[in-house]
Amino acid sequence: MKVASILKVKGTTVETTPPRTSIATSARLLRDKHIGALVVSEDGTGVLGIITERDIVHGLADRGPSLLDLPVSLVMTRAPVTCTPDDDIQTVMSQMTRRRLRHLPVVVGGRLQGIVSIGDVVKHRLDELETEANVLRDAFLARQ
Repeated sequence: MKVASILKVKGTTVETTPPRTSIATSARLLRDKHIGALVVSEDGTGVLGIITERDIVHGLADRGPSLLDLPVSLVMTRAPVTCTPDDDIQTVMSQMTRRRLRHLPVVVGGRLQGIVSIGDVVKHRLDELETEANVLRDAFLARQ
């Protein structure tokens, strides 16, 4: 299965923020949208970086509360790891696990197409396993 199958179910909407947005504003947006990451972009289609809850926590630990007034460009992950809709979900899951990444922007030709989280990938895999189990159960019962 491909990343495109996750986006087909989840959709392609991605929350983005310009690099000059304050970290406090970005934190509120993460909270309000119930998400863990924002793609940092000037135009909503290019990817300059990604700001995650983890980036904010690390920044607070390093710089204290004054961090909240600074722009996200100071703590964002620049040139984040990305994937494409044609990437295999197993490969993406392995990469996310190995690199301890929770979010991967989906990019084609430098343009943002969506975002997948580790939760999206795991949910998709569990759905696949449930379908496989049902098929095997049905085949077994049909042979009885």
